Amino acid sequence: MLKVFALLTLLASSAVHAQTSLQTDLPLNYLAQVHPDAEQRPLVVFLHGYGSNEADLIGMKFQLPKQYNYLSVQAPMALGEGRFQWFRKKGDGAYNGETDDLKDASQKLRAFIAAAAQKYHAQPDKVYLIGFSQGAMMTYEVGLRQPAAVGGIAALSGRVLPVLKGELKSAQQHPPLAIFIGHGTADDRVPYSGATAAKDLLEKLEYKPQFHAYPGVGHSISAAELRDLNDWLQQLNP
Repeated sequence: MLKVFALLTLLASSAVHAQTSLQTDLPLNYLAQVHPDAEQRPLVVFLHGYGSNEADLIGMKFQLPKQYNYLSVQAPMALGEGRFQWFRKKGDGAYNGETDDLKDASQKLRAFIAAAAQKYHAQPDKVYLIGFSQGAMMTYEVGLRQPAAVGGIAALSGRVLPVLKGELKSAQQHPPLAIFIGHGTADDRVPYSGATAAKDLLEKLEYKPQFHAYPGVGHSISAAELRDLNDWLQQLNP
């Protein structure tokens, strides 16, 4: 669950939640904050963390490029009232995931991305996944397995799941994939070492991730990270 970032973003998120209804016409339920025109615009898809929901990250759009369209997806597995997950976690241990859960969630997310790109007039290389915590793990799971499906991924406070590590191929065998990694050094839920390990793994595979460490930040998204994320998206589509 996202804890804290700028007060303005939290207020904006509440406003969006009040004004935006849940959309159910695509393979996963979602919130949409999009331009009313039918122009081809870059599309961001937010993936929330364990135990959260589609309203958690949508307020970030107010700190990100205005020319983009934004969707925020509800994970497919319900935990309780207003709480969802992408895959099950065992006890208090690390988020290693279950193969069947990952397979099912990945298939649904890939189908969602393709349908959303068509509906909102975005080419696959102009679709960007931004995930927090378990959602960040899903950005790796989908983006690294099928790089042609998206133009970039941003993994915030996440890690590459063990089941994925042995199945990755060199970046030279795929279309270019932009990667942003952001992580607080004081994260007590998904340790910072998960970010550095992901960076090392991706660089060995000849990817060029943009890496950002946030000293003293816990399991949350800071104002500094939002600024860096905004800069990254602006660089991708000036």
